[in-house]
Amino acid sequence: MAVRVVHVATGNVGRIALSQLIEDPRFDLVGLVVSDPEKAGRDAGELAGTGTVTGVKATADLDAALAARPECTVYCALGETRLTGALADVRKILASGSNVVASSPVPLIHPWGVLPDGMIEPIEDACREGGTSLFVTGVDPGWANDLLPFAIASTCRRVEQIRCLEIADYASYDGSPVILDFMGFGRPVGDLPKLFRPGMLAASWGVTLRMLARGFGFELDDITEWFEQEPAPEPFDVAAGHIPAGGVAAVRFQIRGVVGGKEVLVIDHTNRLRADLRPDWPQPAQEGGSYRVEIVGEPSYRVDVCPSSAKGDHNHAAIASGAGRIVNAIPDVVAAPPGLRTPLDLPFNTARGVFATTLPR
Repeated sequence: MAVRVVHVATGNVGRIALSQLIEDPRFDLVGLVVSDPEKAGRDAGELAGTGTVTGVKATADLDAALAARPECTVYCALGETRLTGALADVRKILASGSNVVASSPVPLIHPWGVLPDGMIEPIEDACREGGTSLFVTGVDPGWANDLLPFAIASTCRRVEQIRCLEIADYASYDGSPVILDFMGFGRPVGDLPKLFRPGMLAASWGVTLRMLARGFGFELDDITEWFEQEPAPEPFDVAAGHIPAGGVAAVRFQIRGVVGGKEVLVIDHTNRLRADLRPDWPQPAQEGGSYRVEIVGEPSYRVDVCPSSAKGDHNHAAIASGAGRIVNAIPDVVAAPPGLRTPLDLPFNTARGVFATTLPR
């Protein structure tokens, strides 16, 4: 029996997730919610770019979509710039009796020790009221720095440090609210965006560091943060907009989990808008971008992951991997006991249901 699903949002992540929900026989799409009035009334297949007619028309009314009584809602609305609104949406969906898999709000990946109890308790209350579960994940924060390091470290007899790196050129990424507003590309160096305000990096990636520590069986004494900005030598344009000369064109930042004065868990991001900027910073394992896990221990590892896609470049492939992780989690989240769920609570997710031999020809 296919899982009845409502989908929310058709942005960069949402559009890809929606296409899988339409094409994957494990799911029955029964509703679609959009925020753009121009998308309301259009068929889900058109908005997903699948070239199919599903008969499911987009609506701007979340309550109307939930009236279809979905077993699960895939929530891909932007949460970085509207945390309060996203939290309210998730609470409403959970309390209605629909489980939720989501790409945001990111702090709900593992909120304990990051969000105040006053923000976590209403989510847990909604889960109890609806008898539902919530699972939030993505790429980074997400599988690249939780599932991947857990899997690799499980082969070690001793681990001293784990470092998770994203090394990516964002020039082709057209999400201007994230690139220009949240991350501050194009602003004068020193004009700090929300991401680099004190405590924000630790809040954004602290969810991952605390979940890693929990999985490895210890607690962090502290989480520290560091960042550096690099200006554009001349003006140029990227998918998200115009970058003036002197505007931020590359950033590197680290979030470090500390135990006993030692940095044991490190998230390390290098994000450029041009490949030639700051050659002294980490370089990707493939043109455009890659993810890397470095483990110091016995044995030690350096594992590079190079996403690619027949439908786009490295940025598209990375987004698609996050969307796939969310959608493929639906059966396990529906089956899980009510509450906030993390990779530590759910079964190990394989390619069950998506491997080529199981799909319709």
